[in-house]
Amino acid sequence: MIERPPVLNADLFRRAIDLQQRPDVAQLVKDAVQNYLYWSDLKYKKRPTDVTAEDVWACVKMNRTTVGTLQWEPFNIKMTVTIPMQKMCHDFDMNFGGSWGKSSIIPHAERERFLISSLIAEAISSSQMEGAATTRRVAKDMLRKGISPRNRSEQMIYNNYQAIRFITAHRDEDLSPELLLQLHRIMTQHTLSDERDVGRFRTADDDVVVENAITHEVVHTPPPAEMLPDFVERLCKMANSDDEEGFVHPILKAIYIHFVVAYVHPFVDGNGRTARALFYWNMLKNGYWLTEYLSISQIIYRSKASYETAFLQVEADNMDMGYFAMYHLQVLEKAFNELRNYIEKKILDKQRSMDFFVIDGINERQAAILSLVRDNPKVVLTVKEIENRFAVSHTTARNDLEGLVERGLLNRQAVNKVKSVYVKGHAFDGIAVEKL
Repeated sequence: MIERPPVLNADLFRRAIDLQQRPDVAQLVKDAVQNYLYWSDLKYKKRPTDVTAEDVWACVKMNRTTVGTLQWEPFNIKMTVTIPMQKMCHDFDMNFGGSWGKSSIIPHAERERFLISSLIAEAISSSQMEGAATTRRVAKDMLRKGISPRNRSEQMIYNNYQAIRFITAHRDEDLSPELLLQLHRIMTQHTLSDERDVGRFRTADDDVVVENAITHEVVHTPPPAEMLPDFVERLCKMANSDDEEGFVHPILKAIYIHFVVAYVHPFVDGNGRTARALFYWNMLKNGYWLTEYLSISQIIYRSKASYETAFLQVEADNMDMGYFAMYHLQVLEKAFNELRNYIEKKILDKQRSMDFFVIDGINERQAAILSLVRDNPKVVLTVKEIENRFAVSHTTARNDLEGLVERGLLNRQAVNKVKSVYVKGHAFDGIAVEKL
């Protein structure tokens, strides 16, 4: 559990009115408000000797109520939209949507390859957050080579991958109870202890709580199941509306949808995965096409403790969602920077693979395949993997591999009567070294 903020009384608020006029206090309060500091972080900040931590907290709470505040029913969820939030949303508007990124950040010829890699990374990380226990290498091989899931962990990752593909295919549709249930069904099939819980909302008979994974202490009890019909109706209306009652930035709305679905826990299990997928869907629906190339859950997975803490801070501080929003915006920022670095690395890798173009008749994909073999001489390739990796047809992938077999650069090995794999060929070192 986290430390709850102190209860503030009228005397503290009256004192806060005067304290905010002091420059030494005003700057401290401004920093706390703009960075959306929680009480447990704020109380350790250096402050004037005649000012208590409770004094500063009263100033912060008073200040947050006077800045632009968003509020959502029925759970009285609210947040203050700070200048850093607005700046990050503006930057995302410039980088995640429109035509800028399509013309510069992602090379046209590489979009399908980058897309597949990001979808795989997103599926793996989102599933690992919910307990999927497998290595990234095994998971990537399963998805790229079309291997059937062999256990619950692999099934979770496979389902998540299929769910993301479902979302991208339905990005232009309105959110409805049916679409929500279908998404949950895809996300959770063959992974729940009771298959009857797949693709249905929880009822009053379901005892659903959120526990600390280590101590098993209950950290969150969702609202009663009787509220779900009204909640789902409100959720769909908000997701599909054009903000007739007041503008809410689409990214902040997507973050709210992520938060509120996780908070309400409309399903027996799979709520976190579904909530993150709905964020993804809402971003794509609102034109933030670059989201499809970001592995947001990968960043969240690496900071899972902060992710969970942000949820708890919201509930502990009177449903102030600003903590979660600030965390989420920072995740988006990191995901974008990592995508940019990833693309730069892949462009360098492609330049290295171009070395193989000096071999007569080698196409770009074959050069990239040979580069894979050079970097990992023990790599085992399949037609399905090449098909997925380069977003080409089965026939094209097979022809690329067989063309390299004919040159002795790869060797085909039979696995059974119908399946073969491809490994480094006997002539690879000699031909490659001679030509390069």
